[in-house]
Amino acid sequence: MSPVVQIEYCTQCRWLPRAAWLAQELLTTFETELTELSLKPGTGGVFVVRVDDEVVWDRRAQGFPEPTAVKQAVRDRVAPGRSLGHSDRSAGE
Repeated sequence: MSPVVQIEYCTQCRWLPRAAWLAQELLTTFETELTELSLKPGTGGVFVVRVDDEVVWDRRAQGFPEPTAVKQAVRDRVAPGRSLGHSDRSAGE
């Protein structure tokens, strides 16, 4: 079964546009690897990305994610070894 990604975002902070944009980035990058990507409304400043219930990014610990960083974290769980092209190269710069 293919992985499921969930982006939980704070409705009080109005972070839906940011979550939707990140969802679009992940769906475009991993269109054949993912079974599902969901947006989960939350409160209290939450912005967490999970792959199969495993937290791969938490705003409280890591700050707001750059798409490249989240793509790499998701890739490491859904398609290890896969190149992300320019996204991999820019991460080390």
